[in-house]
Amino acid sequence: MSTSVAAQLAQAEILAARRRSMLLVFACTVLGAAAQILMKIGMARFDPHLMALVTNVPLIAGYVLYGINTLMLVLALREGELSMLYPIIALTYVWVTLLSYVLLHETPNLFKNVGIATIVLGVAVLGRGGRK
Repeated sequence: MSTSVAAQLAQAEILAARRRSMLLVFACTVLGAAAQILMKIGMARFDPHLMALVTNVPLIAGYVLYGINTLMLVLALREGELSMLYPIIALTYVWVTLLSYVLLHETPNLFKNVGIATIVLGVAVLGRGGRK
């Protein structure tokens, strides 16, 4: 195999790994948001007794999802560029806010919505700036 073909294959492999990392981090944002919503729901039923904590399914599920989220993030950061991946994590704030509107019936307001738009715009700008 010629050096040029080998270099092209190596470059394609690097790009595929970066793409996988970005998708994994994006999945982490959704999983992290679900974990936070479950923890919030679980804390609404909080009782500081051991048996009550052990049987608090939403709270335990939230912590389990958060643990899975952490493992996925470590895997994503292994092959991706931190400067490109970390801003995507900010999307977690967007999903948590939107889920809290829908599932927890929290009241939207202008400031929250402007914040969401700013985060989405910032992630989009950073994503475009990283392409070469």
